[in-house]
Amino acid sequence: MEFERWRPWYDRIRTTFGFDRTADQDSANLLEKLIEAKAVHPSVVHKMIEGETVAVFGCGPSIQRNLKDYLTSSINKSIPIAADGATTPLLKVGRIIPRIVVTDIDGEIQDLVDASERGSVVVVHAHGDNVTALESCVPRFNSVLGSTQVQPRPHVYNFGGFTDGDRAAFLAEEACARRIVLMGMDFGRVVGKYSKPGHTRDYPASSTKIKKLSMAKELLTWLAGWAQAEILNATGSGEKIEGVDDVALSEL
Repeated sequence: MEFERWRPWYDRIRTTFGFDRTADQDSANLLEKLIEAKAVHPSVVHKMIEGETVAVFGCGPSIQRNLKDYLTSSINKSIPIAADGATTPLLKVGRIIPRIVVTDIDGEIQDLVDASERGSVVVVHAHGDNVTALESCVPRFNSVLGSTQVQPRPHVYNFGGFTDGDRAAFLAEEACARRIVLMGMDFGRVVGKYSKPGHTRDYPASSTKIKKLSMAKELLTWLAGWAQAEILNATGSGEKIEGVDDVALSEL
């Protein structure tokens, strides 16, 4: 993603949520230093994804149902990408090792580490609010592709996207996926229990969370308008993503 193309979205996100540009820059600089010895180049992900069907798993309330359907569907050999907390049900419910985990490190940390140890490429996103998490968690990952919402720098790239789920879709498009199938992306007023550690059941979304999900949904609509990949939503519940066709996994 060319940063000048992304800049209007970043400025809008920063203004809407009150983010600090300097803090975002500092966080990206820190991540660059932390991963220097184990940084993954985007070409590794490109080689993995190019021409393939990618299944992007979000943390919405539908994730367990979607995962069950995925395991018996014809696309269960696609490339699984977990958005942060979705790593937990993939590992523990589906017995699936995600090929890629996209995270800003607020999911279940031990599961993220376990995925890394079992071969997942961890795409770590740096922003102004997760500096402490970067310092404590990034050294535990084996290989890291750095991600930022500001200007890219060595080892840290801007693929576009805002939340872990839509950022995973942007990454798949950048890596030339043929098809991107979204699951666990309800975008409603209920947050899936895997979104944050410590929850045993789904819970109501805060007003800030609702605004973040709305922004993520807008970004997916924008992506669908120009992406080379076919983008489909197999969540089967929740909010409609304009410009993205709904589909049942059994139809694929």
